[in-house]
Amino acid sequence: MNSNLLSSILSQTATTDLNVIDASISKTDYIAIDLSKANPDLNSFDISSSKAWEDYINQYLKQHNKQVAFGGYLETRNLYNRSSYFSAQAETEQRNIHLGLDLWCPANTSVLACFEGKVHSFKNNTNFGDYGPTIILEHCLDNQVFYTLYGHLSEASIANIKIGDIIAQGETIASLGEALVNGDYAPHLHFQIIIDMQNKLGDYPGVCSLNDLEFYKTNTINPNEILGL
Repeated sequence: MNSNLLSSILSQTATTDLNVIDASISKTDYIAIDLSKANPDLNSFDISSSKAWEDYINQYLKQHNKQVAFGGYLETRNLYNRSSYFSAQAETEQRNIHLGLDLWCPANTSVLACFEGKVHSFKNNTNFGDYGPTIILEHCLDNQVFYTLYGHLSEASIANIKIGDIIAQGETIASLGEALVNGDYAPHLHFQIIIDMQNKLGDYPGVCSLNDLEFYKTNTINPNEILGL
């Protein structure tokens, strides 16, 4: 499927009423955040520490009197340098370009299905810096199949689900995990819209290299536009 076609279909459903975390949090309580390597604030703390990240995010939210910080689609970040899981010798092979939307808010925040669909797959991705518990849903709109990925969840989120489970739009499917289980990050949801899963189960790249960027631009959709952010 063409990414422009899916973008067009999804744009017709785009609304501030679409949510992927606790719907009681108003979109007016969201604020954009820049976590790219261009942000000088990130030089002021240890970016290898999930606790330091959590402190930074919490302070940012407090400073702006907001509840959720969001952003990151196609953002080039240095924070992945801490993990060999993303490293490469050549700079153009370094996986540091983010392919989803991050929503930074407290652990245990409810995670909601953005669209109706079914459970495609799930897995606890336990590499350092990986997703931790992850759920992938399969959807069909106007006869076009696509997928949404929800990463950095709690372990309980994948304890009692089954492949093929039918999911309603807006249904609570999970909760956010703490650093101990979510890949060692400050609590947040990684939300990604994928066209072709490429036969992957319970996992799909959420970060890519410059060499692979053009492909992933055509196989992912910017979630900000769909959520009306």
